[in-house]
Amino acid sequence: MAPDSDTSNRFHWTSFYSGFADRLLAFRHDRQALLAAISRLPGERVRYLTDKFADGTSGLLRDICPFTTMGIFNRGLTRDNRIKLARELAGILGMGELEGQIPRSLAGIPVLNNMNSWFFPYEKDRDDDHIDALWQVFADAMQYADDSDETNRASFIDSFNDAVNRRQVSRQLTFGLFWIRPQSFVSLDRHARTFIKGRLGLDVPKGNPDAETYLTLCDELLLMFNDESMPVHSFPELSAMAWDAADENEGDTAPEDGEGATSPVFESPYSVENIVEEGCFLERGRLEAILERWRVKKNLILQGPPGTGKIWLAKKLAFALIGSRSPSRVRPLQFHPNLSYEDFVRGWRPSGDKERPLDLVDGPFLTAVEDAKNEPARDFVVVIEEINRGNPAQIFGEMLTLLEADKRTPDEALALSYPRHGDERVHIPDNLYVIGTMNVADRSLALVDLALRRRFAFVDLEPVFGELWRSWVSDECKLDDEFLADVERRMTALNQTISDDALLGPQFRVGHSVVTPSNKTVIANPVQWFTQVVETEIGPLLDEYWFDAADRARSAKEDLLKGLGS
Repeated sequence: MAPDSDTSNRFHWTSFYSGFADRLLAFRHDRQALLAAISRLPGERVRYLTDKFADGTSGLLRDICPFTTMGIFNRGLTRDNRIKLARELAGILGMGELEGQIPRSLAGIPVLNNMNSWFFPYEKDRDDDHIDALWQVFADAMQYADDSDETNRASFIDSFNDAVNRRQVSRQLTFGLFWIRPQSFVSLDRHARTFIKGRLGLDVPKGNPDAETYLTLCDELLLMFNDESMPVHSFPELSAMAWDAADENEGDTAPEDGEGATSPVFESPYSVENIVEEGCFLERGRLEAILERWRVKKNLILQGPPGTGKIWLAKKLAFALIGSRSPSRVRPLQFHPNLSYEDFVRGWRPSGDKERPLDLVDGPFLTAVEDAKNEPARDFVVVIEEINRGNPAQIFGEMLTLLEADKRTPDEALALSYPRHGDERVHIPDNLYVIGTMNVADRSLALVDLALRRRFAFVDLEPVFGELWRSWVSDECKLDDEFLADVERRMTALNQTISDDALLGPQFRVGHSVVTPSNKTVIANPVQWFTQVVETEIGPLLDEYWFDAADRARSAKEDLLKGLGS
C-alpha cells in the first residue's frame, strides 16, 4: 500500500472506524438486516461474498461476522475505491452521523488478501458457532477497550482464544481489532511485525497469538508510546510507519515474523545529561548516585507519591545505565493482580496445532534473560511499572532468588517450574538489570514482601518544585516566572495540608508532574491551564483522599484557585 498522499490528517480514519464498529454492534442479533443492507451494494462489490452450502448450491452469504463486514472496504483495492465503499456501506446501514468522518486518508490500515478476505470458511465447512464466536470477540474487544477492568479483560481473553484458532481467522483477527479500536489494539500484519521487532526490539508471537501474549504486547507498546524518545507514539502511527517503511523497501522480501529485517534498531547515546535536559528536576549528583547504587545492587525500585514521575524516570535511568536510547534492550512491563508466573516467566499456551495443542512459551522476563545471555558485552533492563500491584513473590517464583546480585552466576542456576528438559537450569546474567516503580499512596496495595525488599534497593522520590522546576517549565512552555512561583506556593501549601493529615501523610502528596506541561507545550492562557489541571486531575484525587470529608476536599480545591492570576 503506497503512502497516503493526504498527509494533512493521516489518522482521520480512526474516528470513522471506531464509530462504524459502534453502529455495527447493533446488528449482532439482526444479521439478516445487515446482509440485506450489504446486498444493496453494486453487484460487483459483493460478488466475492458468494457462499457454498451443504446441499451443493451457492449464493450470497446467509450469515456474516463484523470483521468480514468491515473487510468489505479493507481489501486489496485502490484507496479511492475503499473510501467509496466505506461511504456507501455506512450510508445504507443508516450511519448518517458518520458522513462527516468519512476518511480522507487510510494511512497504515492493514488490508485483507482479496483471495482470503473472509474470517470464516464456506457454510458447508464451518462450525455452527463460528460466526457467533467472532461477534463475541468483537463485542468483548470494544467493551475491554472502553473499560479495561479485570472482568472485561477476562471476557476478552476467553473470546479471543476461542476465535483465533478457528479456520480462516488466525492472526488476521488482530487486523480487525485494530480497525474497531485503533488506539487500543495493535495489528500483527507482516509489516507491523517486522517494525515491532526490528525497530522497537520487542518479541512478536509466532503463529496464532494467544490472548495473554497479545495483550502483553499491546501493554508493552502502550508503555513505550509514553516515552518521547520512541519513534512512534500510538498504534495508528506505528502501523503507518511500518507500511511506509515497507513501501520504501518495495521488492524486498521481509522474512516471516520479521526475522532478518533490514530496519535498523532505533538507538542513540544517552546519559544523565540527557535526563536533566529532558525535564528531570533532581540534581545531577543525585541521579549519578542512584545509577551507581543500581549498578551494584542490580535491582532498584523508585517509590513515591503520585505525580513524582516514577515511570518516566525509570525509563530514563534505564537508557542512562545502558548508555544509549535503545528500546531493544529496555523491556517495559506492568504488573497487575492477575499476572502470574506463567505470564511473566514461562507457561503453557495454546498452539493452534490439534496434534500438539499446547506450547511451552517463555514470558517476557525469561526472554530478557536470554537476550542478555546472548549479548554479554551489553547491558539489558527490565522496567516494571507498579511492581507491587501484583504478587511479586508469586510472579517471579524461583527468579526472585536468582535476582540477588551475588547469585548472578551459572553456579547458582536453578530449575524452573516448567523445565524444557530434566537437566535445564537457569541463572540471571550479570548484565540484566531490573527497575520497578511503586506508588506509595495506593491504599489497595499490600505491603511488599520482605524477600523482595532484600533484593532491591529503594529510592524515594518526592514532589520537586523549586528553581530547577520553574526554570525548565519557563524555558520549555513559556510560562511567566511569577505565575510559576504562585503555582509552586499553592502546591506546597496543599502538600503541607496533606502531610499534616493524620489519615494521609507525606506519601499522599501531589507530585510536580501534575503541574508540569509536556515538553515544548506552549500555554497560551496560564490561569485557564492551571484551573483545568485542578478541576480534572488534582480535584478528583483530593475527592478520593477525603472521600468521607467532602467539605475538606472542596476547601482544598478552592484554596488552590483562590485569587489565581490576580
